[in-house]
Amino acid sequence: MTWQNWARTEQVNPARTVAPGSAEEVAAEVKLAARDGLPVKAVGSGHSFTGVAVAPGVQLLPDRLAGLQSVDNVTGLVTVDAGIPLHRLNPLLAQHGLAMEILGDIDRQTIAGAVSTATHGSGAEFGSISTQVRGLELVLADGSVVQCSAAERPDLFEAARVSIGALGVITKVTLQCVPLYALRAVDAPVPLDDVLERVDDLVAENDHFEFFWFPHTTTALTRRFERLPGDTELRPMSAFARTVDDRIVTNVGFEAMLRAGTRLPRLVPGITRLVTRAVTARDFTDLAPNVFASQRNVRFREGEYFIPRAALVPALRELKHWVDTHDEPVSFPFEVRFVRHDDIWLSPAYDRDSAVVAFHQYHRMPHERWFGICEDVLGAVGGRPHWAKLHRLDAEGLRERLPRFDDFVALRDELDPTRVFANPYLERVLGA
Repeated sequence: MTWQNWARTEQVNPARTVAPGSAEEVAAEVKLAARDGLPVKAVGSGHSFTGVAVAPGVQLLPDRLAGLQSVDNVTGLVTVDAGIPLHRLNPLLAQHGLAMEILGDIDRQTIAGAVSTATHGSGAEFGSISTQVRGLELVLADGSVVQCSAAERPDLFEAARVSIGALGVITKVTLQCVPLYALRAVDAPVPLDDVLERVDDLVAENDHFEFFWFPHTTTALTRRFERLPGDTELRPMSAFARTVDDRIVTNVGFEAMLRAGTRLPRLVPGITRLVTRAVTARDFTDLAPNVFASQRNVRFREGEYFIPRAALVPALRELKHWVDTHDEPVSFPFEVRFVRHDDIWLSPAYDRDSAVVAFHQYHRMPHERWFGICEDVLGAVGGRPHWAKLHRLDAEGLRERLPRFDDFVALRDELDPTRVFANPYLERVLGA
């Protein structure tokens, strides 16, 4: 049966598909695949835009590896099966009075997929989801089941926290969770120039700050989150407001307008201005998982680069100038977020506090020219791509940007010399 990812950028017909229910069953499948000369890939929920999880050989489904294994309310350490999706994990943590320290803006990914690709949220004091990991269980290419942490096989741990599936199949993840907390969210449109002039202050003054900016407009849609105790009185968005803003305006209505823009590209600048005006200011308080994540029903293509914080404003001004002086219809916004540095070998935030710039295009519209311009501008300032987002770099280009790239490749050579976990994407970004 043909598998395809959410964005419809990748599809494959695996030689066989299996759904193991334990590390031992994963190990048996890895050994069987190696005997048959087939590569093995674990697939999550298909939210990577790249081919990172494409499995032309044996595809391991996450469905039966999706449980909560243990909770320590004293330390906040929680161990879960690798295939549990974030939207199912968050309510389970809340039942124990716990939460993940930070989340991204969607919650459909499996925990292993989010960890393996350095999925992140926004906040100058917060790293990616991978920085919350305290231990991993993996099945290696020889079928052995191993544990790793900062104290046990530390090199494997530092590499495997962002491994893009190249070192083994993650079967369990131990996370450092925090007491359940609420977020006060203040969403407001602000002139783009004001945001760019004050961006460092806005990041410093808020626990979490991010903004969206539609090309062809001069307004940024800002989001400011304040962390509050879990017993704070909640003031969630009403069902009516959520339906209007998150379903009608940004999903159903937006999709209808973009279909028209696909047929008549000259309409796109007007569409982006209309959507920017239609998104209203909001001020509400809810438990963190209900605030971080949003619905994303309109399909799109996405690229994303981590760049030095100081390079953000010049880069965005250059991209704005390009849009203003060319006829490219760009239908989706930039999303700009901020991530703390870390020490994970393949992390795009390795040893560098980063501004993260995501660029998008509606899936029915051409994206190649626009994405090429974005990669040129963001790459020129030392940008590093998000592993789950579209980019054109290969091993040679990535080696120049990631200081521990060769260390990762050497460990991969040691653990998987016959490339049991290879696929075309990994061959491109890590080398054959």
